[in-house]
Amino acid sequence: LPSPIPWSLTQPVTPDLLVSPSSQDGDLGSECPEDRGNWTGRLDFLLSCIGYCVGLGNVWRFPYRAYTNGGGAFLVPYFIMLAICGIPIFFMELSLGQFSSLGPLAVWKISPLFKGVGMGTILIVSLVAIYYNMIIAYVLFYLFASLTSDLPWQHCGNWWNTDLCLDHHVIKAGNNTLPVNISNTVSPSEEYWSRYVLHIQGSSGIGDPGSIRWNLCLCLLLSWTIVYLCILKGVKSSGKVVYFTATFPYLILVMLLIRGVTLEGAWKGIQFYLTPQFDHLLSSKVWIEAALQIFYSLGVGFGGLLTFASYNTFHQNIYRDTFIVTLGNAITSILAGFAIFSVLGYMSQELGVPVNQVAKAGPGLAFVVYPQAMTMLPLSPFWSFLFFFMLLTLGLDSQFAFMETIVTAVTDEFPYYLRPKKASFSAVICIALFLMGLILTTEGGMYWLVLLDDYSAGFGLMVVVITTCLVVTRVYGMKRFCRDIQMMLGFKPGPYFRACWMVLSPATMMALLVYNIVKYQPSEYGNYRFPTWAEVLGILMGVLSCLMIPMGMVVAVLQEEGTLWERVQQASQPAMDWGPSLEENRTGVYVASLAGSQSPKPLMVHMRKYGGITSYENTAIEVDREMEEEDEEESM
Repeated sequence: LPSPIPWSLTQPVTPDLLVSPSSQDGDLGSECPEDRGNWTGRLDFLLSCIGYCVGLGNVWRFPYRAYTNGGGAFLVPYFIMLAICGIPIFFMELSLGQFSSLGPLAVWKISPLFKGVGMGTILIVSLVAIYYNMIIAYVLFYLFASLTSDLPWQHCGNWWNTDLCLDHHVIKAGNNTLPVNISNTVSPSEEYWSRYVLHIQGSSGIGDPGSIRWNLCLCLLLSWTIVYLCILKGVKSSGKVVYFTATFPYLILVMLLIRGVTLEGAWKGIQFYLTPQFDHLLSSKVWIEAALQIFYSLGVGFGGLLTFASYNTFHQNIYRDTFIVTLGNAITSILAGFAIFSVLGYMSQELGVPVNQVAKAGPGLAFVVYPQAMTMLPLSPFWSFLFFFMLLTLGLDSQFAFMETIVTAVTDEFPYYLRPKKASFSAVICIALFLMGLILTTEGGMYWLVLLDDYSAGFGLMVVVITTCLVVTRVYGMKRFCRDIQMMLGFKPGPYFRACWMVLSPATMMALLVYNIVKYQPSEYGNYRFPTWAEVLGILMGVLSCLMIPMGMVVAVLQEEGTLWERVQQASQPAMDWGPSLEENRTGVYVASLAGSQSPKPLMVHMRKYGGITSYENTAIEVDREMEEEDEEESM
């Protein structure tokens, strides 16, 4: 009998060119590097970005900034600065992350000479993560304190109150008989915050931290535990948590807004918040404040956006996502202003004082003014719990981003050692930052928090963003960068983005930087002025992140060979393996840089290996053609 024909020979053979990428080796079907992990759902990335950008600043900084800088008129510079500084830099960060699938340190393969920028970013983010989690600990403290039938900051007469304490219920009763002079008095909520929560009377200043407040220490431990459990599996776990933490604050915000505008006197507060004073627009301060608000609110320069985008698939539409997140963030800030100022209007009517006497920004609003307003409402513990739960969810997803940035940056540098042990490494980072944050739980901890808040992400962050902008457009080259974006998205960025990247964004941020240095004011907390050594320490924090850039340059130059100028030139060129992380996405100019690629027509090799021409590979063919034409023009 003739031997049977092998089964494999009876199957039709598909020519290489017609095989789709997914039907070849199993690992080529997925578009993301498997060992690095990636987003598991379609909305994970978008919600993580919204959660990261919409943070505590939207509630406690924006409304106050708007009212002090011309009310409704402030929205004019706000949206102009959003267009010049916010949207373009946001899109640039997302593009860098998604194109390379690398964290904020390894992404500097784009120009190894400037790797120090990545190191500066990590230093800034680490300092911010330390104190940001302390603010979340305060929120947890108030959240637990709200679980009573009577809020503890409602009345005077507790052991922490002083003779200056004046209950607003007494004022209301007093209105009928004698006018009460409230100028030298303190509200119960203010004494609860400073004398009970912080116990700040136990410290004489920043040099005398006093003892650790154990209840605050436990709250800090709890907040670090929550953060660790949520980032345990990287973006796979935090990407699911944000479905709750990024959406739930909106529900509470709408509830607080509806409750606020139905209160008596609410209109007074809203009028105060939005009445436009157009004469303010002539002052440079208002424009600078608008740019600062955009800068910090969108979280550009902290590496969070770059990190999140690095877990995307290569062709994710980040162009659309940029506009959704940046405009959503702006609208949230404006909405939060209504929720805050409607309650402040009601409060000013209850106390019989003008709105500007009760309006505050920062921790003063969240932990003193708003809690006091809550005590005037029926069902006050319920509204107080809701408010602090909103702050908790707003703060947590920003903290996830900071932690994910640090962990991703370091694991991408040492993928062989750290990637398999990512959970343990995350635990080490969380424990280290918790221990560093213990000084913030002391009686004088608030002074340290103010110092960190004022200096950690000040001019250092601006230097980092300006340098990134200049390196991408001048050193790497605007043409190259636009071509990379075309490979990813199928189209080149328009003249608006190119004009902002080349001129408008760096120029605006330079102006911000100069303004910050010229208008420098020493830190203060209430009436307390910081000593000179504390100021110097603060300035050193900011300068250290800037010093990382020249330090990185020295290291990069030492690793090259040749004369000094040759070394600088070599170090500023992209690394050999710079480009998309997956082989199937490396089309056009990037195929030649793959190991083992010898072909003079790299794109044809790519097509034979990965199947027919997709619309993105069409783009790659056009890019190749453009490059050939440019080379010919240069040689002529």
